[in-house]
Amino acid sequence: MRALILGASLAALATPALAAELILSSTDVKSGAPMAIAQVLNKLGCTGQNISPALSWSGEPAGTKSFAITMYDSDARAGSGWWHWIVFNIPASVRGLPFGAGSEGSKDLPAGAQQGRTDFGASRYDGPCPPVGEHAHHYEITVYAVKVDKLPLGDDASGAAVSAALAPNTLATAMIAGRYERSK
Repeated sequence: MRALILGASLAALATPALAAELILSSTDVKSGAPMAIAQVLNKLGCTGQNISPALSWSGEPAGTKSFAITMYDSDARAGSGWWHWIVFNIPASVRGLPFGAGSEGSKDLPAGAQQGRTDFGASRYDGPCPPVGEHAHHYEITVYAVKVDKLPLGDDASGAAVSAALAPNTLATAMIAGRYERSK
């Protein structure tokens, strides 16, 4: 009996602790729910406020040296989706971005963080604005735990370029997918 208890105790010590799970949350966007007018684009026939949502994350894996955030419309007609927001080189000490941090030239981004070029052609947040009459599009906001301090990219880096640089350097991801549909 004593050997069984000792064996079980040693096995418990040898079992690695469960890894933390990266979690992304927002007070402004809820998975599966329609996105608020505050996040919707304010051009091309859309009448939103074009303000990036507040985001927070936790549970990053060991070895995380920076974070990245993307917002991607996988339902866009472009065939390869549509990049709405790209932020990379967020320091590992940062656990969130405030409401409005994605505006062009934002002072609310952490020091060292960079915004890549969206498919609208600017380095800022550009919210949802799908074509009138299409089904609701899904806007995937993803946080990436990155194993390098900095991706070697400039502010003009496209979403596709940032995605390609993230692929071999990502330790974990977490996502929120909001929806938006235009009736007129």
